Amino acid sequence: MKVTEHIQKAERTLFTIEILPPKKGENIDTLFSHVESLLDFAPSFIDVTYHREEYVYKEQTDGSFKKLVTRKRPGTVGICAAIQNRYNIDTVPHLICGGFSKEDTENMLIELDFLGIENILALRGDPVKSEPGFKPHPEGHCYASELIGQVNDMNNGVYLNSELQDAYPTHFCIGAAGYPEKHFESPNLDTDFDHLKAKVERGAEFIVTQMFFDNQAYFNFVKRCRENDIHVPIIPGLKPMATLKHLSLLPQFFHLDIPEALSREVAKCKDNKAVKEVGIEWCVQQCKELIEFGAPVLHFYTMSRSELVKRVAKEVF
Repeated sequence: MKVTEHIQKAERTLFTIEILPPKKGENIDTLFSHVESLLDFAPSFIDVTYHREEYVYKEQTDGSFKKLVTRKRPGTVGICAAIQNRYNIDTVPHLICGGFSKEDTENMLIELDFLGIENILALRGDPVKSEPGFKPHPEGHCYASELIGQVNDMNNGVYLNSELQDAYPTHFCIGAAGYPEKHFESPNLDTDFDHLKAKVERGAEFIVTQMFFDNQAYFNFVKRCRENDIHVPIIPGLKPMATLKHLSLLPQFFHLDIPEALSREVAKCKDNKAVKEVGIEWCVQQCKELIEFGAPVLHFYTMSRSELVKRVAKEVF
């Protein structure tokens, strides 16, 4: 079932999660255990992230270094298929621009369609860690809006090979990312909303937000979306704070603000156990406010760890 169909049929706010594929060489059973610990809350769909290639430099016998390409977390398509087969839960694989040509993207979409996967979340993706900024594949897309356009073309039976006649149309429900506190590369909010509107105009049918800890940021974001004629469902992304380091790491890596009241309480904690209790309480209150506001879905960034999300969900669902 498509994400939009789940939302249309729902009589209450839905519960969903996002998971990471295991690192190369790790067992998938740990991931299954994480998913199974949350099944009592009936996740309507599960997002599975996709990670682009990374570069490593291996020293050669002559003392020089050879640049090698690796993917540390492969398996997104296989995990999506396994979850749908094992648990009968819809999945939303992430589709990224970085590291993929348009041909790679088309072939991946064909595989997903063959597997009966009906949803995707289309993202530009992060830059390679060793590079200062995002560089697209030479034959790929620069922006998520372009990627969304390709998926939408296939939904209309338009493939890269223009000579194909009566090509089979896919039927993907396309999601896009939204940033309540502005994408860090956008010069201002107006430009950020222009990019978001372009994604919707090219075919995005729902938006999933970056995580936030201040609900007012989400409320303002939804209001501004509606004022900009963006009327698709807007799904808030949430994560319980879990460690003292999160006070600095989350703003650094996700370019978000930590409300003063939350940062003050976390700073009082003597250890991570105390931080988790503060994080759970804060997230529970966020969830209750968001449900009252009418958020269609609460989407939890679990990082493939279920403990804190499970405790939050017990209080909310």
